[in-house]
Amino acid sequence: MDGDLSNVLRLQVAQGVRRRPLGALLLAQGLVSAAQLESALLEVEHGNDRLGEVLVQAGLLTRRQLAVALAEQAGLPFLELLGVEPDPAVTNLLSEQYARRTHALPVRFADDQTILVAVADPTDVMTSDDLRLSLGLQVEFAVVERDELVAAINRAYSRHDAGRIEVFQPSPDHPAFEDIARPSTTAPAIKLVNSILSTALDEGASDVHFEPQRDEVVVRARIDGVMRQIGTVPKSLQPAVTGRLKVMGELDIVEKRVPQDGRVTVLYGGNPTDMRIAVIPTTHGEQLVLRILQRRAGQVGLDELGMSEANHAAFERAIKQPYGAVIACGPTGSGKTTTLYAALAALNQPERVLMTIEDPVEYQMRNVSQIEVNVKAGLSFARGLRTILRSDPDVLLVGEIRDDETAHIAIQAAMTGHLVLTTLHTHNAASSIERLKDMDVEPSLLASSVNCIVAQRLARRLCVECREPYQPTEEELAPFGLEPEPDVALFRARGCVRCAGTGYRGRAALYEVMTVHGNIRRLIGSSTEEIFAAAVEGGMTTLRQDGLRLVWSGVSSLDEIRRVTGDRIV
Repeated sequence: MDGDLSNVLRLQVAQGVRRRPLGALLLAQGLVSAAQLESALLEVEHGNDRLGEVLVQAGLLTRRQLAVALAEQAGLPFLELLGVEPDPAVTNLLSEQYARRTHALPVRFADDQTILVAVADPTDVMTSDDLRLSLGLQVEFAVVERDELVAAINRAYSRHDAGRIEVFQPSPDHPAFEDIARPSTTAPAIKLVNSILSTALDEGASDVHFEPQRDEVVVRARIDGVMRQIGTVPKSLQPAVTGRLKVMGELDIVEKRVPQDGRVTVLYGGNPTDMRIAVIPTTHGEQLVLRILQRRAGQVGLDELGMSEANHAAFERAIKQPYGAVIACGPTGSGKTTTLYAALAALNQPERVLMTIEDPVEYQMRNVSQIEVNVKAGLSFARGLRTILRSDPDVLLVGEIRDDETAHIAIQAAMTGHLVLTTLHTHNAASSIERLKDMDVEPSLLASSVNCIVAQRLARRLCVECREPYQPTEEELAPFGLEPEPDVALFRARGCVRCAGTGYRGRAALYEVMTVHGNIRRLIGSSTEEIFAAAVEGGMTTLRQDGLRLVWSGVSSLDEIRRVTGDRIV
């Protein structure tokens, strides 16, 4: 036995192993016998793969045992990747092709200047050096099981592709594009910003928040209407990341004491995306919020909005009127513009003149004249609206009623032979009347000009891969005025890899369509409560009732509908 062990060690030395030989380590741990090791080393000597792989293929060693031994041999920690969710912003600093080729995956920031990278082979010195150059930061390694690493790479890149982001910087003469993925712009801060924005766009985020803390910057995104952390920025990189974002938005990088607002247009995956950048000074540095406004080339039709049959019929009747106002109301990001553009698409006929004024133009549509608000150049909603009315459009979409002047012009246009589609920020359909009266629009004008008001929300869809049926309790049903039924099973969120553990993927719309006619017109000067009660008595489906339609069909859950609609009815 001693002679066998001497031969083993001589073979290991002959292969140039500087640390404690892997074979000796495995022998000491009792994982292999000397005879098994000597046989495996003879195969290695004849060029049949590396020692660890030979032992695994022979069934003498598991991949986990090999990974633990390699970690001990290299003096590195062993990492369980199954219990670790890699930081997407850090993962995207490395391309998928490179990660697969080298079997290396950035996991998270180890400290302000160092990234923790999971590797299957810690002895690959060339990969180690190349990673440091590629990432532009110091690197710490942890050893993981190879199969676990491959699975983690598949998960990390299945929904995230860092892609190519170009920042659109228009000049007075012609537009130019700054490609931040070029080798000349590979500073760590730029790559990190690129990675974070790529992750947010891939996830369909509506806004991204860079929130400075005492020891780091937390990056959160609003995905499917709910905030979710998508990364962190080391404190040492905070000034560089903040500076990069301010440069993109053409803001003053020196001024750090007052709020600033800017905008930037980027191309990602060939699609232009507008981002509004707001900078707010805080006790731990400047907080930045990026509102993402994607310029979608297409739009949904009326039949694709997901309205119930009754709501669809009422809405379609309203937009087919030759004049009047159709108002979509709800909070920011509730799908109001999508609804109005579906109406605009249905009205887009050769015999009609269609025009829009928006901030910004979110959808591109053929045969529609679209104007973008530019406050710095003096083009406000009110001024643009006056000019548009001189062009005698048949249908006019006003992106948002923000002030008294715009409200007056829009309502007057609805009275003088134009069909006006517009949005308003209110809780529900009935409260929109009160909001317009607060803008000094006469109740009599509203009674004769408003055709229909649509309130809407977006509720998260249950992930079809992991939703689970259950019997709701009496406490869960009580806020909806319902009682348990033994034969009725609903669905609730559970969480899986496909939905990032949230239990939800995508969103569906719920609507409250209030047609303004008859009794509602007579009550325009009354309170919101009276108008709401009359609308419900006349057959209007409330937001919560329409949300229950999604619950019964298994699209969403009781918890989600209550979160979206709240407990307040009016």
